Amino acid sequence: MMDRREIGRIAHRDHPVAAPVSDHSVHRLLERQLRRCPDGRVLDLGCGESAWLVRALTMCPNLRAVGVDTDRASLDDGRRAAERAGVTDRIALHPIDVRDFEAAEPFDAVLSVGATYAFGGLLPTLDAVRPLLAPGGTLLLGESYWTGQPTAHAREFFGDDLTDLPGILATLRATGWWPIAGHISTREELDTYEWSWTGSLTDWALDQPPGPDRTQALDTATRHRTQWLHEYRDAFGFVTLLLRPAA
Repeated sequence: MMDRREIGRIAHRDHPVAAPVSDHSVHRLLERQLRRCPDGRVLDLGCGESAWLVRALTMCPNLRAVGVDTDRASLDDGRRAAERAGVTDRIALHPIDVRDFEAAEPFDAVLSVGATYAFGGLLPTLDAVRPLLAPGGTLLLGESYWTGQPTAHAREFFGDDLTDLPGILATLRATGWWPIAGHISTREELDTYEWSWTGSLTDWALDQPPGPDRTQALDTATRHRTQWLHEYRDAFGFVTLLLRPAA
C-alpha cells in the first residue's frame, strides 16, 4: 500500500510545481521576489521536490538556496533536479520538520507555497517565518481559500481553518504583514493542476501490472476527480502573495 506522500509525488510529476500555478506565473513571482536579492540566500519551507528553488537558482547564478521537507524521497528527486540543472553546489536540502528548522543566519527570501498545513495553519507559518527573514526580506506565501460555498465534505477535507481571500488579508494585516505583490490562480491554472494531478496518477497506474498499487492509484485518482468536480471546483481558489513584515 502506497502512502500519501508517494501518491503525491506521482501525481505532481507532470506539473511545474506542487500548486495550481502555471510555469509562467512561477517565473514571474520568483522574478519579482528575487530582484531584491539576486546574490542572496533563499529558503523554501516545505520544498518537496525543490521545483521553486531549482528554478530560482537557474534564474540567479549567484543565489544560494536551502530547502526543508520531511519527505526524503522528494528531496532525493530535488537533488536529481538540481544536478540536471547544474546547481548542486548552491543548494542544501534538509530532511527535517519545518517546525524544527533553525538557521545560523537569516534569509533574504523565504518561500512557503501550499505548505502552511505543515506548520498547523497560516498563523503558525507567519510566526515561524518572521525570525528567519533578514531585514528587508520577503516571504512568498501560497495559500488556498474559499471563493464560494463548498460541500460539507469538502470543508471537512480542507479543514476548518480555510477562509476566504479577505479573511487571509485580514489575518496578514492583523499580524503585521504587508502584501507587495500577488497572483490569484486563474480558472485555467486551477483546472490544469487538477487534470494534471489526477491524470499523472492515472497514467502511472496504467503502466503498472495488476496489483494493489495500480488499484489504489486508479481509485485515488477517480475519487479525487469526483470530489474536485462535484464538491469544490466552483468554491476553491489559490493565491500566492509576496509579503514583507512590518518593521
